Formats: sequence, C-alpha cells, structure tokens
Amino acid sequence: MIPKTEAIVLKSFDYRETSRIVTFFTKDYGKISGILKGIRKDPKKFGSSVDRFSINDLVYYHYRKSDLHLVSHCDLKQYYFPIRQDYKKNLAANYVLELVDTIMHPEDVNKKVYQLILDYLDSLQTVDDISKLVHMFQIKILVNSGFRPHIDTCVLCRKRVKGRVRFSMRLGGLVCPDCPTRETSFTVISQGTIASMIHIEEREWNQALRLGLTTNARKELKFILNNFLIYHLEKKIKAQRFMDESEIYGSKY
Repeated sequence: MIPKTEAIVLKSFDYRETSRIVTFFTKDYGKISGILKGIRKDPKKFGSSVDRFSINDLVYYHYRKSDLHLVSHCDLKQYYFPIRQDYKKNLAANYVLELVDTIMHPEDVNKKVYQLILDYLDSLQTVDDISKLVHMFQIKILVNSGFRPHIDTCVLCRKRVKGRVRFSMRLGGLVCPDCPTRETSFTVISQGTIASMIHIEEREWNQALRLGLTTNARKELKFILNNFLIYHLEKKIKAQRFMDESEIYGSKY
C-alpha cells in the first residue's frame, strides 16, 4: 500500500541539481524524510514548493531499507501567509519546527503532536501574544512526547509542595524544602507558575488559550522551559537565540 497522508514541512534542502530532500511530520506516519525528484528543474511537477510549516497532502513510496523515501505527490493545502508576513511570528513558527524535529523520532506516530502543531500555527496567525503560544506549545509537547517534568509533587518524596519551591533540571521536577540533595543549582518556582503549567497541560488548546499569565509566571516559564528542554534534549534549539534577540517575548519580560 502506498502511504497517503497530510504532512507539515519541518525543513528542506536542495539535493544535487534538480531535487530536494524534505523532512515532514505526517499525521499518520510520524516524522519522515522524502526526496522530491526534479522539483527544482520543473517546479510545476508538484503542487507545492514545500516551504517550511506549509501543510501538504502527501503520497510517497516507503522504502523499508532506507530512511529516505520517494515522494510521488505533494500538493499544497495550507500556506499560513499571515505568519510569513510577520518576522517575529515567522521566527516563532520555525522554533516549533526545530523543536518537533529534535524531540520526535522518525516514524514515531503521534497524532496529538500533529494536532498540536496545527493548533499552534492556526493561533499564531491571529494571536499577538507570541510568548504565551510558545510556552503553551512547549508545555504540551513535553506532555505528549513523554518528556513531561514532574510538577505535581516533590520528585523525591512524592509529597505535595507548598509555597515557592525548587525546580531541579537534573531530576526533572520539583523538590520540596524537606528533601536534601547534592545539587547546588536550583530554580525557584512559584505556585502560580506551577498552577499555570498544570492548567495548560490538562486543558484543550483553545481552553488553555484563555489563561492569563502574570509577568512573574512568564519569566519563570521562559527560564524553566527553555533550560529544561536544553538539559534533557542535550541540544540547544538554534532558533531560540534568534527569538531572544528579536525580543519575541515582548516587554512583559
């Protein structure tokens, strides 16, 4: 059976003189890489230019002995013009693409992550609070990919924590004042920020979108989520630097 699916373009690069290799995150088959032969020589051969974060209807031949598959049809479905016309939103979209590409393993089917990307891109077209959208995506992809930080109780004694508590990057969660550790570097996090994270985790995207974030919660989320991802992925997301430099988080920080 020839796989047919909807797919989001994560990245692409030219291959030889006429072709292009594209990494897609598909709705039904997870992350795959495919070659579009002859697309540069004859752009009309495919119904899409396979630009980043475009949505496409995809048909490809799956090669069992190779991670690179042959794309036979690729037709554009959604292009997200409002995002492409806004520099900061474009950066925020590309950050998410890189994050998904880093977290998700090839052919690891995850329809929740696929829908999460769609929800994020749809909101990014119209919502101006980019920093909140980024944090919502970070929190939800950590849950849906199995990297969720432990924020319900103390990661060591499993007791509920009160007041401002410590967050351990190494242990991956909260540490209460009663639990001694050899770790010397902790981040203090407030109950308001913890509650915001849990609220976003448990609500559907559009419900979570209604949540208001205080200035303090935004600062704590930015530091904890960005550093947690770097620590546990053992890799920096390159787009993060450009987001910081462009003040994408806004004056609230």
